[in-house]
Amino acid sequence: MKGNKDKYGKLFLSAFKLSACTFGGGFVIIPLMRKKFVEELHWIEEQEMLDLTAIAQSSPGAIAVNAAILVGYHAAGIAGAGIAVLGTVLPPLIIISVISFFYTAFRDNVIVNMAMTGMLAGVAAVIFDVVITMGKDILKKKRLLPVFVLLAAFAAVRFFNINIILIILVCGVLGAADTIYQGKKKEGAGI
Repeated sequence: MKGNKDKYGKLFLSAFKLSACTFGGGFVIIPLMRKKFVEELHWIEEQEMLDLTAIAQSSPGAIAVNAAILVGYHAAGIAGAGIAVLGTVLPPLIIISVISFFYTAFRDNVIVNMAMTGMLAGVAAVIFDVVITMGKDILKKKRLLPVFVLLAAFAAVRFFNINIILIILVCGVLGAADTIYQGKKKEGAGI
């Protein structure tokens, strides 16, 4: 039982610290979660983290909360999911509550505005790092379909303004079909 309490405590504190230090939206928390749970704690494998990230991104709701649910559940079951969510939502809740009391002072403060502008550059860099890290993992597989889907999804959003929900659904269908095809291919080869 003590082992579970230690794991729950570590899960809560990890989620709390990550969420407290994450500015710029849910995509920023993904590389931080990867570093913490894959590289440091070794609770999750690299490929599992990619899969959890894909599920978190394609599920309704905030990506940080979705990722916390999935990582927490993977690490410590249903209780772990609840603990990770609590650790993830508390810091923004506390920060937003404090800011709301002093909103006019923050809104008109030149230093706060300058700090927020500086954070935008850092957030862009972290999101760029996520794209490169996840892109490298896709390219390592040396298969054309995932690369084609990646480029087609980017083009659909960037140049053709296609609804993101439609893109996610099409990518999901293509991914499922490819997984089934690869499974049958392995069965046929006797692997």
